[in-house]
Amino acid sequence: MSNVISLRPRTISGVSRHFPIVASQFNATYVRGLIDHVTAELRTLSPGATTTLLQVPGSFEIPIVVRELALKKRGNAIIAIGVILKGETNHAENLSRSVTDALQQIAVTHGVPVVNAVLTFDDENQARVRCLENEINRGTEAARAAVEISNVIAKLRTK
Repeated sequence: MSNVISLRPRTISGVSRHFPIVASQFNATYVRGLIDHVTAELRTLSPGATTTLLQVPGSFEIPIVVRELALKKRGNAIIAIGVILKGETNHAENLSRSVTDALQQIAVTHGVPVVNAVLTFDDENQARVRCLENEINRGTEAARAAVEISNVIAKLRTK
């Protein structure tokens, strides 16, 4: 996992954008940290943008809600947020792969950008650094990715 955060894309002004956030309720402290960083960065990058927060029980339930949003073309980019902590079995790896594959399939099938911030960590220290702190916060990174991909898609669709 990289310790570098992505560069900030250019700020969007005068453009109405909507970024739905689908977030797991599991590992709530870390997920809340990601949500807070996503929304703060979106306010900076796209001051006129709106967000909608939809919460689901766990990471496994995220793709079905993302699919519903994609079917209805609700949002310029959908941000999926969850935190999976590895345990003693391979459940975390199976869950991570399943969610990642489903989110990618939804994005490609429905032509709606999906930013995957469903993160898997070895331990709570990794989660704390990347979800609650500022230096390499993955929520900030997810917001930047959402703005950047929505800019690219908007350019492609207006040509």
